[in-house]
Amino acid sequence: MADYRIEKDSMGEMRVPADALYAAQTQRAVENFPVSGLTMPRTVIRALGLIKAAAAKANKDLGLIESDMAEAIQAAANEVAKGNHDDHFPIDIFQTGSGTSSNMNANEVIASLASERLGRKVHPNDHVNMGQSSNDVIPTAIHVSGSLLAGESLIPALKHLAATIRKRAEELQDVVKTGRTHLMDAMPVTLAQELSGWETQIRHGEQRISAALERLTALPQGGTAVGTGINAHPDFGKKIASNLSKATGIKFTSKDNYFEGLSTQDAAVEMSGQLKTVAVSLMKIANDLRWMNSGPLAGLGEIALPGLQPGSSIMPGKVNPVIPEAVCMVCAQVIGNDVTITIGGQAGNFQLNVMLPVIAYNLAQSTEILANVSRLLADKAIAGFTVNQDKMNEALARNPILVTALNAVIGYEQGAKIAKKAYAEGRPVREVAKEMTKLSDKELDRLLDPAELTKGGIKK
Repeated sequence: MADYRIEKDSMGEMRVPADALYAAQTQRAVENFPVSGLTMPRTVIRALGLIKAAAAKANKDLGLIESDMAEAIQAAANEVAKGNHDDHFPIDIFQTGSGTSSNMNANEVIASLASERLGRKVHPNDHVNMGQSSNDVIPTAIHVSGSLLAGESLIPALKHLAATIRKRAEELQDVVKTGRTHLMDAMPVTLAQELSGWETQIRHGEQRISAALERLTALPQGGTAVGTGINAHPDFGKKIASNLSKATGIKFTSKDNYFEGLSTQDAAVEMSGQLKTVAVSLMKIANDLRWMNSGPLAGLGEIALPGLQPGSSIMPGKVNPVIPEAVCMVCAQVIGNDVTITIGGQAGNFQLNVMLPVIAYNLAQSTEILANVSRLLADKAIAGFTVNQDKMNEALARNPILVTALNAVIGYEQGAKIAKKAYAEGRPVREVAKEMTKLSDKELDRLLDPAELTKGGIKK
């Protein structure tokens, strides 16, 4: 390290890059954990900045720190929250399980900025970290970052996706197609009915995320080292929650039991489970779109997704369903992240969970990529697909399962014979039913009208 300065901490001297805003403890972590190159997500750094600003204000209001120092810390912390100094947060997520390294990284960067602003020394532990411990700051950062991403990104994205699906359903309410169960021909449905199932999945997902936020917005800040609140004012946690609420517009509260807040990550595990459910819903929708778009000649070919890019480096003219494929990959990642978060959540040994950084990383990633891909699915796939009505009509006319509508009149056994004959001979059910029953043309037209067979299924 050619251009460096010497910094000291309780363990001695460290060489630190000359232009780094951090100090010795951050540098130790950089050298101790060269694992993955994955660093804390932007949203977690934002949360750390917001927490440190809220803490400085709380300590000022409680008369525990000088006003000018508190204001300098607030200003510096808000710069961190805005992303002005992300390059100075280099620590790998695979670090100490409490996230102490990342908490001290934030303390050191903010202390450096505040000292420069104030014109005198601001200490990272004594001042920036006053009334706090890594053991309550990092769990709080997980909750704050998860709540912000859910409220600002994911929930609006899911609302947008649901609204886009509903709009298309309204446009396509008269389009009748062959239903499918077990990937085999079944009774007809309208395209609007099919899309209504998708919309309901997404709206339920939004509701699940919103319900999980009730626990995620309850913050463990104030529990300090083990949950007893040692070295923190009794009102510190409530004041931080109030300050964060004013800064973000999200209603944060102070946890009613700090021991649960430090020793578990149950709220994060719950939220991850709901993210996984949303991922399962999105994968179902994406795969439906892929099947419907398959072809264009040898597949179902019911719809054509917007052509966004060439689909092959060797086959000219090929266009692939790239957005649904991206959706499926995101969903696979989120489902995998949920496994990691679940394993991380059970690592609460006595008074502290010791897999906090990996939980923070995976929860943030899952929420962010689900939000991003939900908008892509809405805007680049569902909003613009076109319908191949001729292909749908052709399949409907030859669908032997339509004979189900005759069960009440001719019985199941006779219906099965008609269906098998129609399929074997490649003939429409109506034509075969006319030969094998005494039903009139008028009765067959009424009983086998595909549009009439789609009535029901949605409660108004």
